[in-house]
Amino acid sequence: MTRNARRGGKIWVRIFPDKPVTVWPAETRMGSGKGSPEYWVAVVKPGRILYEMGGVTENIARRAISIAASKMPIRAQFIISG
Repeated sequence: MTRNARRGGKIWVRIFPDKPVTVWPAETRMGSGKGSPEYWVAVVKPGRILYEMGGVTENIARRAISIAASKMPIRAQFIISG
């Protein structure tokens, strides 16, 4: 998205990975508490705004968001706030 906007505007990412996912080490016996945090995830529910763009024209923003949406495993929609 930043490459497509060509330093013309500002982009905000509205999601943050704040949920830890714990994983047990291989060949560990049961018990002795919970596993250590391995990585972090962000829970994205339907209707959540993922990205915001400002300072660019609508056609440049629409093109940049559509390129980013094509790389995501979910269906995305372009919204204009007024």
